[in-house]
Amino acid sequence: MNLIFLGPPGAGKGTMASLAKDFYNIPHISTGDLFRAAISNETALGKQVKAILAAGDLVPDEVTIAMVQERLLEGDTDRGYILDGFPRTIGQAESLDKFADIDHAVNFNIPREMIVKRLTGRRVAKRSGKLYHIIYNPPKVEGVCDVTGEPLIQREDDKEEAILNRLDVYDEQTAPLIAYYRKQGKLVDIDSSLSTDEVFKQLLRSLA
Repeated sequence: MNLIFLGPPGAGKGTMASLAKDFYNIPHISTGDLFRAAISNETALGKQVKAILAAGDLVPDEVTIAMVQERLLEGDTDRGYILDGFPRTIGQAESLDKFADIDHAVNFNIPREMIVKRLTGRRVAKRSGKLYHIIYNPPKVEGVCDVTGEPLIQREDDKEEAILNRLDVYDEQTAPLIAYYRKQGKLVDIDSSLSTDEVFKQLLRSLA
């Protein structure tokens, strides 16, 4: 089953993808993770992507498309996959159609004010990569990773100014994908303002 997860930043796509990958035994392919790996390794691409993400903007299509196409050639995608964060634009979707056959595009809907609350509360442990939230998933000791004991940080792209910019970019460039996949008859709408368990139940029912 080849899936695309759509929705604004903070809609819970990553959480749902993590649950769905185990349920369906298919890989979760997040462009965000691919970009962060490049940033962590301090490659030339990583330095370029770091500046773009910090500003809340989108990585150029040609870079993202090439990265995803290469990833889909790996053997673990034979049973299917979940694309999280790609495509973001109609141009990317049209390019994807040339080298992949998508079964469903899942659209996670959530109010903007809830997105801001979710994202500004996120914290991360830089070394371990473990994610926390000051409200929904706090560490045992405030500001400290449970696993490594290192201080938690707020990513530049999780600060309110960058979030609002990302949402504006999403509305302008990415939201049209909803109409694109609806026209293809592949769109599945999910209310992601509910609890994690309820959202996942919706997802499984919709894909059954």
